[in-house]
Amino acid sequence: MSYKIKSRIWIESNGNVLLGEGRVHLLKAIQETGSLSKAAKSLNLSYKKAWHLLDSVNKSAKKPVTINSIGGKGGGGAELTDYGKSLIIAFDEINKNCWDFLDKELANYECLKL
Repeated sequence: MSYKIKSRIWIESNGNVLLGEGRVHLLKAIQETGSLSKAAKSLNLSYKKAWHLLDSVNKSAKKPVTINSIGGKGGGGAELTDYGKSLIIAFDEINKNCWDFLDKELANYECLKL
């Protein structure tokens, strides 16, 4: 048996969540599908919930994270801006570094070693 610390992180701006695991999953799904509605379906989210999450990211970010095109005959779409892509990379690196730090901290406690 081994022990593992579990934790979730998120980044806030002025008391509003900018990024967390759920928002990053949504941004990655938009990047993969090219559409907010397809991204929402792939994550089993309602379109309304996905739109709300994306809107909150855009309102908290210093720059737009997506470029949206309006639907119609050819259909609409969404793609990440370079800034949006950089946010995903930053969050993933911070999250990984956090897990690495917690694993090292856990190893420092004799009472938790097996």
